[in-house]
Amino acid sequence: MSYRKRTAALASAAALAGSAVWMAAPVARAEVVDVNYQCKTPIGDKSAVSPIDIKGVKSGNGYRITMSWQKGVSSSPVELGKGAMTPSATIALGGADSGTLSVTGPANDAAIPANTPIKISDLSGTYRSKKSGEITFTAGVLTIKALGTTTTCTPTNDPGPSLTLDVEAAGGGGTTGSAQGGGSGPDTGAGLPQTGPEDSAVALGTLGGTVLLAGAAGALWLTRRHQGARAGR
Repeated sequence: MSYRKRTAALASAAALAGSAVWMAAPVARAEVVDVNYQCKTPIGDKSAVSPIDIKGVKSGNGYRITMSWQKGVSSSPVELGKGAMTPSATIALGGADSGTLSVTGPANDAAIPANTPIKISDLSGTYRSKKSGEITFTAGVLTIKALGTTTTCTPTNDPGPSLTLDVEAAGGGGTTGSAQGGGSGPDTGAGLPQTGPEDSAVALGTLGGTVLLAGAAGALWLTRRHQGARAGR
């Protein structure tokens, strides 16, 4: 094989290596899903539909999962003062894992007027998988505690997953904290890149570019070596 052909082959191999890294990108899919909640309240049954968004952010050897409500659910016949209402919820796990993940959040930071849909703050929990594969996260039961009462809101429309992650099993994984199945524990890596498709694409594109540059550097080194060898003849 001629020198030029060997150089071209090296460059092509580097490009293919970058493409292989790109094709091996972990899957992360998120979408907003409408959830029809039927709520059991101290004053009777109520219903409300809210779009639910679930996001995952890499956190240590797990993922910080955050669940968001785009509309209020249920209501109170009396005003709920600041800090009077505390929400929590479960997220159903599917795919390669099963069980539920518990997510919690702060009490209301402002008073909620009477007979007004209750806006739920973002709820979070840490997920650590015991298994590798594609995991789905679907809105589960919402619990609202206020003024000594408990309201339970259950999805009735069999909503689809709001988030799908392709994950690697956490080292020494297991069930800890408030999660059942996936496991939950203290967050040790807040603020790391989000696991959405765009962030994964950027990171993997950078890695693929690094592989390509490494291949080009190797080809350049061979070029200089070949030229040096010819000059020394």
